[in-house]
Amino acid sequence: MGKGRPRAVETGQNLTVSSTGSLNIQSGPVYYPSEEEFRDPLGYIYKIRPEAEPYGICKIVPPKTWNPPFSLNLDSFTFPTKTQAIHQLQARPASCDSKTFELEYNRFLEGHCGKKLKKRVIFEGEELDLCKLFNAVRRYGGYDKVVKGKKWGEVFRFVRSGKKISECAKHVLCQLYREHLYDYEGYYNRLNRERAKSYKRGINEDAKNEKKAKIYSSKRRRKNSDHRNVKVCKVEEEDHDQICEQCRSGLHGEVMLLCDRCNKGWHIYCLSPPLKQVPPGNWYCFECLNSDKDSFGFIPGKQFTLEAFRRLADRANKKWFGSGCASRVQIEKKFWEIVEGLAGDVEVMYGSDLDTSVHGSGFPRVNDQRPESVEPKAWDEYCKSPWNLNNLPKLKGSMLRAVHHNITGVMVPWLYIGMLFSAFCWHFEDHCFYSMNYLHWGEPKCWYSVPGSEASAFEKVMRDCLPDLFDAQPDLLFQLVTMLNPSVLRENGVPVYSVLQEPGNFVITFPRSYHGGFNLGLNCAEAVNFAPADWLPHGGSGAELYQLYRKAPVLSHEELLCVVAKSDWDKNASTYLRKELLRMYKKERTFRERLWLSGITRSSPMSPRRSPEFVGTEEDPTCIICKQYLYLSAVVCRCRPSAFVCLEHWEHLCECKSSKHCLLYRYTLAELADLVLIVDKHESEEMPQSDSLLGNISSSSELNSSKKKVKGAHVTHAQLAEQWLSQACKIFQSPFSGDAYATLLKEAEQFLWAGAEMDSVRDVVKNLTAARKWVQGIRDCLSKIENWSAGGDFEKVAHKRVKKLLSVDPVPCNEPGYHKLKHCAEEANLLVHDIDAALSTFSKLDELELLYSRACSSSIHVEQILKLSQKISLVKVWIDNARKAISNEQPAAVEVDILYKLKTEILELQVQVQEKEMIFDLVSQAESCQARCRSLLSGSVTLKDVEVLLQEMASFSVNIPELALLKQYQIDASLWITKLNDIMINIHQREDQQSVINELNRILEDGESLKIQVDELSLVKIELKKACCREKAIKARNSKMALDFLQQLLADAVILQIEREDLFISLSRELAGALQWEERAKDILACKAQMSEFEDLIRMSEDIVAIMPSLGDVKAAILVANSWLNNSKPFLEPDLSGSSTSRSLLKLDDLKELVSESRFLKITFKQQNVLETILENSKRWQHDAYSLLQDVECLYSVTDIGDGRSNGLILKIEHIVNLIESISKAGLSFGLDFPEIPKLQNACSTLHWCNKVLSFCYLMPSYEDVESLMNISEQLSILHSSCNLLSSLIFGAKWLKKVSEVISAPVKCNACKLTDAEEMLAAYQDISVAFPMMVAQLTEATCKHRLWQEQVHQFFSLEMGERSWSQLMLLEEYGKASFFTCPEVDIVVSEVEKVEKWKQRCMDAVKTFAGDESSLLCALLKIKGSLDRSLYIYEKSESCGGVCLYMCCMSGSEDWDFLTCSTCKDCYHLQCLEYRRNNAEEAYTCSYCQLLVGGLIPPNRCGFLRHNGKYSDLKLLSDLLFVDEKFCVRIEEREILQQIVDQAYACKKCLTEILDFEMSCYNKDQFTAVGKKLTTAWKAFGVAGVYDHQSYCDLERALARFSWRFQVARLLDALEKDLEKPSVQQIFQHLKEGDAMNISPEDHLRLKLSELKDIGLQWVDRAKKVAADCGALGLDGVYELITEGERLPVCLKKELELLRARSRLHCICRKPYDERSMIVCGRCDEWYHIRCVNLVFPPKVYICAACMPGTQHLVSSFDSLMDHERCTVEPKTPSPRHKKPRTGPKKSESSATQKMLIGDENGSGIGHLRWRNRKPFRRAAKKRAELDSLTSFFHRPQPIIT
Repeated sequence: MGKGRPRAVETGQNLTVSSTGSLNIQSGPVYYPSEEEFRDPLGYIYKIRPEAEPYGICKIVPPKTWNPPFSLNLDSFTFPTKTQAIHQLQARPASCDSKTFELEYNRFLEGHCGKKLKKRVIFEGEELDLCKLFNAVRRYGGYDKVVKGKKWGEVFRFVRSGKKISECAKHVLCQLYREHLYDYEGYYNRLNRERAKSYKRGINEDAKNEKKAKIYSSKRRRKNSDHRNVKVCKVEEEDHDQICEQCRSGLHGEVMLLCDRCNKGWHIYCLSPPLKQVPPGNWYCFECLNSDKDSFGFIPGKQFTLEAFRRLADRANKKWFGSGCASRVQIEKKFWEIVEGLAGDVEVMYGSDLDTSVHGSGFPRVNDQRPESVEPKAWDEYCKSPWNLNNLPKLKGSMLRAVHHNITGVMVPWLYIGMLFSAFCWHFEDHCFYSMNYLHWGEPKCWYSVPGSEASAFEKVMRDCLPDLFDAQPDLLFQLVTMLNPSVLRENGVPVYSVLQEPGNFVITFPRSYHGGFNLGLNCAEAVNFAPADWLPHGGSGAELYQLYRKAPVLSHEELLCVVAKSDWDKNASTYLRKELLRMYKKERTFRERLWLSGITRSSPMSPRRSPEFVGTEEDPTCIICKQYLYLSAVVCRCRPSAFVCLEHWEHLCECKSSKHCLLYRYTLAELADLVLIVDKHESEEMPQSDSLLGNISSSSELNSSKKKVKGAHVTHAQLAEQWLSQACKIFQSPFSGDAYATLLKEAEQFLWAGAEMDSVRDVVKNLTAARKWVQGIRDCLSKIENWSAGGDFEKVAHKRVKKLLSVDPVPCNEPGYHKLKHCAEEANLLVHDIDAALSTFSKLDELELLYSRACSSSIHVEQILKLSQKISLVKVWIDNARKAISNEQPAAVEVDILYKLKTEILELQVQVQEKEMIFDLVSQAESCQARCRSLLSGSVTLKDVEVLLQEMASFSVNIPELALLKQYQIDASLWITKLNDIMINIHQREDQQSVINELNRILEDGESLKIQVDELSLVKIELKKACCREKAIKARNSKMALDFLQQLLADAVILQIEREDLFISLSRELAGALQWEERAKDILACKAQMSEFEDLIRMSEDIVAIMPSLGDVKAAILVANSWLNNSKPFLEPDLSGSSTSRSLLKLDDLKELVSESRFLKITFKQQNVLETILENSKRWQHDAYSLLQDVECLYSVTDIGDGRSNGLILKIEHIVNLIESISKAGLSFGLDFPEIPKLQNACSTLHWCNKVLSFCYLMPSYEDVESLMNISEQLSILHSSCNLLSSLIFGAKWLKKVSEVISAPVKCNACKLTDAEEMLAAYQDISVAFPMMVAQLTEATCKHRLWQEQVHQFFSLEMGERSWSQLMLLEEYGKASFFTCPEVDIVVSEVEKVEKWKQRCMDAVKTFAGDESSLLCALLKIKGSLDRSLYIYEKSESCGGVCLYMCCMSGSEDWDFLTCSTCKDCYHLQCLEYRRNNAEEAYTCSYCQLLVGGLIPPNRCGFLRHNGKYSDLKLLSDLLFVDEKFCVRIEEREILQQIVDQAYACKKCLTEILDFEMSCYNKDQFTAVGKKLTTAWKAFGVAGVYDHQSYCDLERALARFSWRFQVARLLDALEKDLEKPSVQQIFQHLKEGDAMNISPEDHLRLKLSELKDIGLQWVDRAKKVAADCGALGLDGVYELITEGERLPVCLKKELELLRARSRLHCICRKPYDERSMIVCGRCDEWYHIRCVNLVFPPKVYICAACMPGTQHLVSSFDSLMDHERCTVEPKTPSPRHKKPRTGPKKSESSATQKMLIGDENGSGIGHLRWRNRKPFRRAAKKRAELDSLTSFFHRPQPIIT
């Protein structure tokens, strides 16, 4: 299956091994479809169904590309919720009514104990509810089991929820139950057993009790075997004192139960589920048994927004698991603790069953608003996706496509918003549908499932575990409010599987599979039902279940079957649909026959559906007993016309005689049988199967064998029908009698519902009905004619109706009024002819009116009178309109379109009137005017030309559109000129020149858009330029502009001759002032000046309107000067030295730079001198610091160090350190970053370090102190590399560190050799610093190490056998603990590591098989034992003797129970197989033998030994054995490994011999021997603990070849037994697989397949050539080829269908389809050549002569011509590529479109046609006689609209 396989299968694991969650529940399969598989949901589910359905559930993980957007707006989304009490889903008391229990309990005490419960029972100070206590003990199996299991604490939780109980209280509760309820428990159990026995006896014993029932039927009570009173209803004919609460009927009192508390009644057949007989003992209704107070359900909660619900869910998570993340195991464990009542009261909210048509769907929908974040392409893609749950139910292949209305939850998805612990309880889907659930987002959802095959076992366990709940509510599983721990189900043998659904995953539940689960947190899911073809049998079972429990169904299953059968169903549906239809047909036939035998003879068909192609368009009545839809049939009685029952419950409708009952049916049995046959025809085209099915359908066992007494004689149904037919023949020969016809039709009702054997009756009934209707029509027409002729306001009879009645041929019966009506019709026909002639020629109005008067005076209404009246009215209206147009003389008063319309209308009316010429005259003038206007419009139009034309046509009365357009153009041009003149007034004096520019631009655009040329357009352009120049000048006056801009502006004004305007004169003066300021600014910038002069220039520039070029330089000079002052302020502050500690140091380079910049300023300042003084003081401090640094260098050069005290070195160092600290403080007071300060600080720290090293001369330093000192020394050595003092101290510190690493380091840093220690002691003499304490400790360590070396040499001097592994390990321990390293240490450690490494490699190689074994020796022995078993299996196959070994495991005890395979005689532990033995003598066959008998090899090829699929690799073990390393000690594990490898190669040799034998066997008689040897090899390979990849692959291929041969042999065996023919595709597939498996060409099976392939291909090639030969081969040749193909040993269904389709003939000429034009009859759907039926112009609707016999007068010699052509021309068959589907129009469509097949050749007339007085070749009427012998080759074509 590729990527679509379950994950467990992909990884090579068996699905039955994996488990999930804390309950150890096996996980359901998970599938990963590929992109290709994901395109078809129903196809993919059909593909995985055989593998997934046994689990009842599966998970589908879509491809990574599947990422549908979530379409709901989470911000505005609100939804209702339900409150779920999770702690009561299982551990809740039954909703029992204590009063009812008390009543029954008191009756028990009175009847059995002779006492009554007088006082209350007190427990812990409160009254004890005995009802709850009794039900709680029943929940846990009764008193004995509760005592044995010590479950009184659990019982107490039911009685007093939420309280704790002590051990003493448990004892008291036990005693109270023992005292008060123990005896009642025994009585209750005995009563239940008696009821169970009576139910098993069933209805058969009801007959024995009929006499008793009759005796007691008139009483309110009757006595049972226990002498107890049981209420039954009193039966009275007139008045019923009790009615049934279900069906509201008081009838059938003998089977009505009265509640022993409320006295209400129920029929035993109306209960849910129904009872077969009256139960013993007292009986109470469910209303009295249940208490509203304790009733349980999910209560509607608040309306939430998603954000509010999220907060609620987060609080729940934190309450149970804190802020951390809980695992699935923790959540699952806690959930079941809550369900079982162990964690207190817990309530959660669940937004379940949200209708997506109201609240919105999470998937995109076409009518939903697309979010902006979603791309349109992605939105459209997912709207149409088949995995969109809104589309899934109506996909192609789904049975729900036929459902018309949207059923919420079934057709319309439901949305689910869940939180932690919100649950969906155990249930299966409505009508056993499939369901698909998609998790949009959020936390996972945990599912549990029980497969549908185990539904009965599941229900039994539920009833056994929760008996009190089921007693109170027998339909408890329909309520969806109960959970039961899956562990309980598994303990009782019910398989349960689990699936964890994560976001983006689909979960599929299969039909009838019980499933439930809960949410692990906040999430959003969506679910819907769907029904592929394989659902149909489950749907039938679901319908029966609804009927049993009296539940109203969602839809009618029978209606769905019928609608699907009549539609285009999927190819996969044929088998399932045929079986369901056949089951439905047999059931319906049986019940109808029983009704007839019971005396119900009246029947009536139901009213037809308005939309029969859909399910649920109209609501059917329901049975008052079982609440099921009555689609196929129902029974009704006159006494209760509004009550209906199904055929099964007809006896419970009323107590009237059966003759008063009436059967209502929608289909006859013949029609139902046709549905079955149609489906069967598509499933299989083989005639024997169809014949057998036809025989099975047509046989009616009960009617053929049973007789009913009718009028004193016993007759069968068929005999009674024959008698009726003989009466009908007689009545046809007599004059018409309405009463006789009515009586005969009423008697025929008992036959009409039956099968095809009653077709003759139905035909006669149709004739009788038609004759009666025809006579009524004749008499009604004559009555209307006579009434109208007599005068008065009476309705005329329609000519069409008269014509239809008279066209009936032959006449149905003898009616005298027929000839009288025919005479009246002849006069009407003459009138019709005259009207048609007048309408088809040019006539005068007077003639038409005269003809209309004749039609009005006729007694028969003809349809042509309407046309005539309409034409007269139209002519009069035209004349009025024409006269108005002619008489109107006002200009442009008449529209030209009106004239054209009048002209067209008069031509169509074909009437002669005098106004016609006048209208034509006006039209001619209008056309002339239009031509002149169009001429002007097509060229360049001037205003003058337009005005001339308008003046000429001013008085024309016709409104010409072109003339009106020219007039509008002239008006537009005149208005434009007027606007321009208004704008030009004082245009240069206006201040708002921008408005002037806008106005001129608009007027310019308007002028350019005019359709007429105007001369003023150029003047507008010049004025626009002037306005633009003025606008620039105004801007220059109001804002500053550049000098260049002003100069250019004045130049433009001179060009436009507007420089004399005031605006430009003032602008010239401003320009002169600006030039003068520019000259002064250049002079000041040339030499240094004071700040005040620069500020004066800035103030003067503010009054100048122009932008000065030098203004920027002036501002820049001021800016630079101010910047220099700001930078100098830090150095000029008076407290510079005091604030140095609180701020960062100033840079000395910045001070020097400021002094340098002051020389280049264009403005002078006094601060320049202050900065120069600070710079001089800084230089003097630098000189003093330099001198001190020189003294430090002198100290560094000291060579005589000693101990530091004798030579005064330590005192010198301390003195210099004090000086450094003093001068550093003075330098910092400047606040400048002197470079000498870091050097002084570095020198100070270095001298401190030197002092520290010298202090170690008098103490024992730690390793950490020395290491810290050396870390500092690395930096000092870089800074003072040439310092003598520092170098000597660093050298001494390094020696000190080396010694510390050896002696005092907490962890060995580097291994040190003994010689290195001696070198350290020698190097001590070269250092100038003394460390006496360190030297003494180093000397002691060297002595200890030399003693250990002597011990090592002594160990290796021993012999190999004397060396102990423990001694070597002890030496290694001492060596690793030593301070030093040496060759001896390396040797010891190397030998130990070598052995340990080899052992570890061995352990790694065998640990997969060893499992939990921690010892290598034990693991090797375990492998050796498995190889012993494997060799034993090989040896046992050659001989018959041997010892008994257990094939299933190696760890099991010999005391365990075991089974022996009856085939191979191997033994298996029962515990290992998890096998439950029902019968001790039952024969057991192991899985190896079962699988090989079936020829299918399972995925887990390694057998059933509990190795978990893990083995040790043989190659790796061989490499470990022959490793080149030599060990210094003896290893026991190595010797055992040698034995393992030898045994493994022996097993491999045995396997090779078996595989060689399999490859050499080609003959059929060797097949069994090969299977046995492969079984042996398979077992032995699976038992062995060593794995060889090559051997495994060889065994895989051998098993595959065996499986291939088995399947091919089974295929050929089915062919030999005539069970099934293989298809060519199957043969090709097997041959392809054989090539892939290297099956030898000499193999007898392969040779047989090749022979079949050649036979099939040869015939297929011939068939394809014939199908494509355009009819070249004759019909006889085609039929011979079809017969030959059907006799072949290969199934060639497709090619046979092509040949059959090619053999169809058409038309009255009986020729195949050719290129000539054809037309279809609108009634019988027969195709006719246009030429053959002599049609010149094909009509819109064509009715052939066979369907319209009234055209008999059109006769010619065409028949003889056709007969001649049939004799001389052999009919050719049509080519399949020319085959076209065809159908007729619906009867209701009066305006059908023309249907023709147009060819290349046009038909030509051949004269008048002469048709015979019959309906030739009408397919709907009868079969063609010429083709009777060929019916086996024809298939009824499906009607398809072309």
